Amino acid sequence: MTTATAAAAKPEFTLWQRLSGWVMNPWGRPRFLPLITWLYMAWSIIPVLIAIQFSFNDSRSRTVWAGFSTRWYWGDPNDSVWHNTQLRDALYQSLKLAAADVVVAVPLGVLLALGLARWRGHGSGPSNFLMLFPLVTPEIVMGVSLFLVFTHIFTFIHPSTTAQILGHITFSVSFVVVIVRGRLFSIGRQYEEAAADLGATPAQALRLVLFPLLVPAIVASAAITFAISIDDFVISQYLSCGASCTTVPIFIYSSTRAAPLPNTNAIASIMVVFTLVAVGLGYLFYRIFTRGESREGGMTGEMAGFEL
Repeated sequence: MTTATAAAAKPEFTLWQRLSGWVMNPWGRPRFLPLITWLYMAWSIIPVLIAIQFSFNDSRSRTVWAGFSTRWYWGDPNDSVWHNTQLRDALYQSLKLAAADVVVAVPLGVLLALGLARWRGHGSGPSNFLMLFPLVTPEIVMGVSLFLVFTHIFTFIHPSTTAQILGHITFSVSFVVVIVRGRLFSIGRQYEEAAADLGATPAQALRLVLFPLLVPAIVASAAITFAISIDDFVISQYLSCGASCTTVPIFIYSSTRAAPLPNTNAIASIMVVFTLVAVGLGYLFYRIFTRGESREGGMTGEMAGFEL
């Protein structure tokens, strides 16, 4: 067959056929998933950036830009975050609740995850389901339930900061359990068994082997717990005792029903910064503590230097 005959026998495709073949090729690289991802990120982030922008607005308007100013952070002597007592107290209350939630919920969630992961027997299945129940329960239902519990059963706990802390712990401990249990399942039991073969007691294996391996999950769960707690509105609102229990989300909700000033944007921007810093530190520590792990999930040299 000559070259001219082969060229004549080769099928010719139109531009539309080539384009449709490029789009519909099931073995090609994903083309629309990155586009959808970036569109979703833009849809989520752009409103936040606009709100942060107007926190630096020089006028009292939250819609008309009048120039850059730090008036609503510390410049205004009455309405800035630095000088307004209500704003500072709300920020302090949010940080206090988030810190207390992390301090209590993370150790409790780690212990619950260890117990549920190692429990084999009657009642383990229902217990695991009940532990995950807050994850699938609407937060409004959780807030109403906790309010009824504190007002009709545990009447010695009145709506207060203590009640808010207990509510945050009840809601966030499930997140800690899920993260730590996932880490436990990825680790397996081979390291504990190896420590036992080397003569370690169960307590020593837990303290010297298992807990160091769980540090990445503990740090990640602490960051997520802090982020969830500091932004919570429903539970904090239902268990609030008034002005002394007002958090930043409650303050923002109350302000938007009147004529809000850009200081609400300013304190919301500060909350965003705290959340991003917490999540960023959690991710950074997670990468540091998992640097020695191989891709298969094993460890490179932790057990080699195990000594009692």
